[in-house]
Amino acid sequence: MNLEQDIVRALRQVYDPEISVNVYDLGLIYAIDMDADRKATVTMTLTAPNCPLADQLLQDVHDAVRDVPGVTDVSLTLTFDPPWDRSRMSEEALLELGFL
Repeated sequence: MNLEQDIVRALRQVYDPEISVNVYDLGLIYAIDMDADRKATVTMTLTAPNCPLADQLLQDVHDAVRDVPGVTDVSLTLTFDPPWDRSRMSEEALLELGFL
């Protein structure tokens, strides 16, 4: 397995507290970048800019990535460009939420 796959696996264990779907399949993770020192930079969004549980969700993502063996450091970049919409969700997430 490579480190990015391990990070994705860890992110699939982090659930949006308001929606019973993990952040990866929900489409909140826009990018995962690794540098030569195995520092992970995760670019992500929220379902809405005024999400009341944003701090907790960001902390959960940070902690999950930090705990992946081999990751030396984690940086989170929160963006709302492009804005999140339902088209970013995986088929599994759409099915889980009854959209399919």
